[in-house]
Amino acid sequence: MRRVEEMSGDYVLDPSHSRIGFVARHAMVTRVRGQFLDFTGRAHVDFTDPAASWVQVDVAVASVDTRDPHRDEHLRTNDFFDAPHHPTIAFRSRSVEEVGPRIHRIRGDLTIKATTRPVAIDFEYTGAAKDPFGNTRLGFEGSTQIKRSDYDVVWNAPLETGGVLVSDTVTLEFEISALPATD
Repeated sequence: MRRVEEMSGDYVLDPSHSRIGFVARHAMVTRVRGQFLDFTGRAHVDFTDPAASWVQVDVAVASVDTRDPHRDEHLRTNDFFDAPHHPTIAFRSRSVEEVGPRIHRIRGDLTIKATTRPVAIDFEYTGAAKDPFGNTRLGFEGSTQIKRSDYDVVWNAPLETGGVLVSDTVTLEFEISALPATD
């Protein structure tokens, strides 16, 4: 296997081996997990000079999947993502910095429902491997929390016992397998 510095270059996300998901509190007593099944992403990874790295990701809102078709349909409406008018969630990095061994903080702009806000996501570099098909893969895992109300995703319902049906704080989760870009 090549040294990590030699693996710097342009990469694409492998959606069949990656996950972009989220976790929200439901009824304030449990967590509901979901994910997006359709997304694309590109990155320039520079192990020698992390500041030269960048990332861009586009997520198809209509691909939301929480294992409940009725909830998924509700999430696609204007109460939440408004998929017909805002079909894409986008992330564009502004900076990448090494903040610890194998940890990189990616700061960038997250756009949901035409609202763009800055976010920071800490990613752990989980390693590189050559798969049986000769592909070099890089692995990264990260997460961050956002407030959905910051993106005009405000629907809720009060609970008889106090609190609300859906938490405002949502954890975004990323499990990334990246392959060298071929174009």
